[in-house]
Amino acid sequence: MKRSSNGIINSLDDSILERFCSYILPKIHYKIKWLDLEPLCMERILLVADYPNLHGLSLFNIERDTILRLFGDIMSHMPKLNKFVFSIHSNLNVDDLTHLPSNEDIQRTFKGLEDYQIISYIHYFPDDCIGQCHMYSQPYTMNYLYRLTNSFPGGLFKFVHKVSLYDEHPFEHEFFIRIAQSFPLLRTLSIDNESPQKHKQRQQLNKDRRSLPVIKYAHLTLLSLNSAHNDYIEQFLIHTKTCLSNYISLDVYYPSLQKVTNNFTRDTTRINCAKINYIYNIDKWNVSKHFHTYFPYVEKF
Repeated sequence: MKRSSNGIINSLDDSILERFCSYILPKIHYKIKWLDLEPLCMERILLVADYPNLHGLSLFNIERDTILRLFGDIMSHMPKLNKFVFSIHSNLNVDDLTHLPSNEDIQRTFKGLEDYQIISYIHYFPDDCIGQCHMYSQPYTMNYLYRLTNSFPGGLFKFVHKVSLYDEHPFEHEFFIRIAQSFPLLRTLSIDNESPQKHKQRQQLNKDRRSLPVIKYAHLTLLSLNSAHNDYIEQFLIHTKTCLSNYISLDVYYPSLQKVTNNFTRDTTRINCAKINYIYNIDKWNVSKHFHTYFPYVEKF
């Protein structure tokens, strides 16, 4: 498959797919451990050969009516498969949201495989007027999860190192607590959300009126906030909200960073900024005179 710059998944060209299925897969199928597939090429690739060492299968843009058929037609051609680790995102029209297969339907389809749980949830994007269905197997052994929303139910994902977050609804402090607890070994985090937080101006309290904890990311090394509202830059840089690890690489829009830090003079963001050692896309001719004092470990230009 091909992923465009805006994240849309496109199918392979017919000539490339033909060469892949006719000449490449017959030679390497027994070595393949992972496949990333989209619907137009999915069945052809999966049925062209046996995959005795396949342990990971990522499926993109799967339609509602394909889900159960996929788990029955295709599963029958993999008789040696006793584990099926998967994560499926499907964008759906509003009318389709009430016609999705239930967790019970999917569990019956997987009867005979090793015991594990199938998790699914639906999230609605009002601006785009679409819903997103996310299904995945648990325990989850892949090292990434993409486009998680506020509807993400949490859980423990001890193998996941890379996560991306996307929503039209705001991410509040409680959501980031859930993310930190779910991904204890998180190394790369990207946020795509232009909606401002609703509760950032009040003291962060839980339902018992107690202060919410400072969120710790002990292993984080890359933080991408280039497509995030300024509130999320504050969320991660204010030390009373978030405790970053040392040696962070930060991808952020420079004017937003300058604004959030009050032109690199704000005390509440100074501690976390001092832990950053690389910032992407900085124009060395336009940085503030306070920049290098505020970011002492970022290499000088």
